[in-house]
Amino acid sequence: MRALAALLCGSIFGVGLAVARMTVPTVVLGFLDVFGHFDPTLIFVLCGAVVTTTLVFPLVLRRQRPLLAGAFELPTSRLIDAPLLLGAAIFGVGWGLAGYCPGPALVALAAGVPTAFVFVPAMLAGMLIQRCTRRA
Repeated sequence: MRALAALLCGSIFGVGLAVARMTVPTVVLGFLDVFGHFDPTLIFVLCGAVVTTTLVFPLVLRRQRPLLAGAFELPTSRLIDAPLLLGAAIFGVGWGLAGYCPGPALVALAAGVPTAFVFVPAMLAGMLIQRCTRRA
C-alpha cells in the first residue's frame, strides 16, 4: 500500500511539475532572471505552493500520525550552520546555471529531455561526493 501511495503521489507531483513548466529550463531561468528577460509565470506556482502549505500543513499535523507511517518525520534541528548554507548556495547556483532542481530534472529525464541526461548524472555525482565527504 505504501509503495502504491508513493507511486501515486510521485506521479501527481511529476504531472504538476510538467504542467507548471518547471521541467523547462528556459522557463525557470527566465523566472530567475529578474534583471533581464524576466518570465513571471512561475510566481503562480510559488504562490500556489505557499498558500497550499500554509493552509494544509497545520491540518495534517493535527493527526496523531500519517496514514501510512508510524510517525511524522519532521526536522528536529533549527540550526543554521555552514553545511546548510553551503548546500543552499550550491543548490541555488546549480539551479541558476542549469534551470533544473532535482524533482523537475527527474521528470524531464523520464520525458526524455536531452539536457536532463546531462544534469541528472551530474546531480547524482554531486550527491555521491557530498555523501562521501560529509562528517559523521
